[in-house]
Amino acid sequence: MTSWQRYLQQHQAQFIEQMSEFLRIPSISAQPEHLPDVWQCARWLVQRLESAGICQPAILQAGEYPLVYGEWLEAGEDAPTILIYGHFDVQPVEPLSEWHHPPFEPWIEDDKIYARGASDDKGNMLVPIVVLEALLRTEGRLPVNVKLLFEGQEEILSPDLPAFIAAHKTRLACDLVVSADGWQWSESEADLRTGLRGLCALEVTVSGPRQDVHAGTHGGALANPIHGLAQLLSGLHDEQGRVCVPGFYQQVKALTQAEREQLNAIPFDEAQWLARVGVTEPFGEQGYTTRERIGIRPTLEVNGISGGYQGHGVKTIIPARATAKITCRLVPDQHPQAIAQAVADHLHTRVPPGVTLQVKVLPNGAHPYYMASDHPGNQAAAHVLEEIYGRAPYYTRSGGSIALLTLFQQQLGVCTVIFGFGLPDENFHAPNEFFRLAQFARGQRAWGALLLRLAATRL
Repeated sequence: MTSWQRYLQQHQAQFIEQMSEFLRIPSISAQPEHLPDVWQCARWLVQRLESAGICQPAILQAGEYPLVYGEWLEAGEDAPTILIYGHFDVQPVEPLSEWHHPPFEPWIEDDKIYARGASDDKGNMLVPIVVLEALLRTEGRLPVNVKLLFEGQEEILSPDLPAFIAAHKTRLACDLVVSADGWQWSESEADLRTGLRGLCALEVTVSGPRQDVHAGTHGGALANPIHGLAQLLSGLHDEQGRVCVPGFYQQVKALTQAEREQLNAIPFDEAQWLARVGVTEPFGEQGYTTRERIGIRPTLEVNGISGGYQGHGVKTIIPARATAKITCRLVPDQHPQAIAQAVADHLHTRVPPGVTLQVKVLPNGAHPYYMASDHPGNQAAAHVLEEIYGRAPYYTRSGGSIALLTLFQQQLGVCTVIFGFGLPDENFHAPNEFFRLAQFARGQRAWGALLLRLAATRL
């Protein structure tokens, strides 16, 4: 065991307590009332980076939200510069009634730490920080030059980051990005994700009377906005699960048969996957497997509907309006703005009589991301994962999105290795989110080994 590995082992209890402190801050970026908490989280991170030995970490700002930047650039001109990325904002916690404990009061049970943000992404992004500390405390230096960028708006798809990255190209210049936001396949199988889907979002409002009206005196004579919204939403897919929006699939790059075979050769227990979410059978676009539907095919989902009376009992009204939130997951070469506009145009052509329609394309967009499996960064990560897990990693594509990765690719000209150590069942974005402490420790060993290997890699 090396000195830095011994340091990590000896300080695990301290690191877990620090993670608990981090998790207690309710840094929900989607809710304006929690914006001060997002800033508090940034201040906590600055102090943690200072104690780790990072030079003059600072809070930067994009829109209303903070980012934390730090660097250690003393490895020399011949050493590569690695930008470490993560995010410290978290998802909303509703429904609160389904949490076993308050979501910002971390608790440990069965070697798992539970709290909102435990796996996505506070626990994961703390991993490289403690590794940098271990290397600096024991070796006095790092094997590579390091820059760190942690953001506070990833969970709302980083709307202010395009302008920020463009304005800070020189400061952020690097040879490779490594993301602490990610996960592995299982406790015994490693995973390198070479692609992420992109995303676009819309808010759809159907309006009728200027205010809620009595359903007895007006019912049957006025169009009901909820009915109109339901009609519009039901027409977005056909019975085979395909999206009916004209042009939706026009730019989708077809996978070769070899690529499909490679993807479907990865072990996938569909029955277990269905059981975990409490569903008896899959559904989706015909002609594709479940693995293909959640990784390489685009989607359109209705994420929420509101309108009319939501309280106990009955209130006999025709509501004034009804609203739905829609998101689309995108694949290469779909463009977020173009797809969002196509959905909006399609809805406007189908407005039922008696109601009006407003479609707002939200600024929360993300381009699809792809990195070749034979990229030197991926190959270095694959070697490390094989050493840590005792078997070669799978190469997969993820159904999720990280908006900043394509921005790094477009603005900085570098790819991102996705190197997180959460697992798919850890309830990120759901009640009772958790992070396995064994993965927390395993991730530390892997990050240390990766930095050492990257020092000898031509990027």
